[in-house]
Amino acid sequence: MDKKLGFIGCGNMGGAILMGALKKEALNKENVAVVVKSEKSKTKYRELGITVFDTVKELCEWCDIAVLAVKPYMAKDVLSEGKAELKGKALVSVAAGLTNSMLLDMTDNEVRVLRTMPNTPALIGEGVMIMCEETDVTEEEKAFVEKVYEANGAIYWIPEKLMDSAGTVAGCTPAFVAMFIEALADGGVREGVPREMAYKLAANAVYGSAKMMLETGFSPSVMKDMVCSPGGTTIEGVAALEEGGMRHAVIDCIHRSTEKTKRLV
Repeated sequence: MDKKLGFIGCGNMGGAILMGALKKEALNKENVAVVVKSEKSKTKYRELGITVFDTVKELCEWCDIAVLAVKPYMAKDVLSEGKAELKGKALVSVAAGLTNSMLLDMTDNEVRVLRTMPNTPALIGEGVMIMCEETDVTEEEKAFVEKVYEANGAIYWIPEKLMDSAGTVAGCTPAFVAMFIEALADGGVREGVPREMAYKLAANAVYGSAKMMLETGFSPSVMKDMVCSPGGTTIEGVAALEEGGMRHAVIDCIHRSTEKTKRLV
């Protein structure tokens, strides 16, 4: 399990996986390396005691498993720099929209591929870590990656045909929820609640509601009905959300984000 893990790119998503795993001691610093562009990022990781390589070629030669954590449009060029050194190794992708066949084409079918899609709450160990069922990585490699990902949140193995849509629900939702929390807080401020208190109240209420649903198994409709007393305040707010088209807007945002994922490459 002491495999050397190399991050090709380590921005928001790659950084969340790396920092979350280090925090939970699922990785040892001496077994991790990164290749990043900005001097600021290089300094950051060096100060953390993590090896920073100057080239993708060097990183791929050093590591046992490479994590592709760059923007999808950059993947082909980046992988071309190190595909010879990756030959016979495992490649874990967190790049949205890149299918198994695309990744294999980019590496001349010389690597074992595991397609994944985490989300940024991985940074605090509360991520949703989606992993593709169709993979040819070894059982040992799969166990190693699972160990790293489990340190970052809940793992869901799904078929590749659902990777884009499920990845959108998990990967984009932190942004959508942040907007909802901000809107809830704005509503509180409008009614006189101080801004910082409104943020905390809304965020804690959303967190508690989500945790309650997961731990009790209650459906969203049951959760809603538990709060909506006949003729009460909550059902009045529900009516306002329905009038504003909240459900349609949310459903459409998932659809449009999923379609965009398919057009990234």
